[in-house]
Amino acid sequence: MLLGVVLFIVVIFIVLILFGLYLVKMYNNLITLGERVNNGKAQIATQIESRYDAVKNLIDATKQYSKHESETLEKVVSQRVNINQNSSMKFIEEQNDQLNNVVGRLIAISESYPELKASSVYQTTMENVDKYENNVRHSRMIYNDTVTRFNRALLVFPTNILAKFFGFVSKEYFESTETKQEMPSWD
Repeated sequence: MLLGVVLFIVVIFIVLILFGLYLVKMYNNLITLGERVNNGKAQIATQIESRYDAVKNLIDATKQYSKHESETLEKVVSQRVNINQNSSMKFIEEQNDQLNNVVGRLIAISESYPELKASSVYQTTMENVDKYENNVRHSRMIYNDTVTRFNRALLVFPTNILAKFFGFVSKEYFESTETKQEMPSWD
């Protein structure tokens, strides 16, 4: 009889330990996924910062052709604020849209100055700007995939109970704006 009680207590104790280990594993998985989301956002911020630097070089290349425009664009670029993993999606999008406007104006300036457009410095710098924009797109795709995994983990039973208990909340996706969804027109 006593042996049966002791065995029962040992089994209960082992089950509780296994359950505790399972809870720790779920919690650590949520922490890992959350950190991957933060890392993804930091990667986007890094690519946008690199793109800012490439645009700054592009502005320097246009100075000799259009002093007024380059000064205006320099002011816009100099007002950039550091983007990091704690920045909101809206803020990152606003900064990126502002940068896209600058790039558009630089392209318009280059159309007015064929010598600038033919310059190897301009062409190389523009290729770098395009490369960083593609890196931003790629980083966004990775970020959204990571957010999907994190948000799904918050919804799946029994992890959802643990997530609510520890205050985990779903993360925002990067979403297309109306201007990005529209295809360019030749009209």
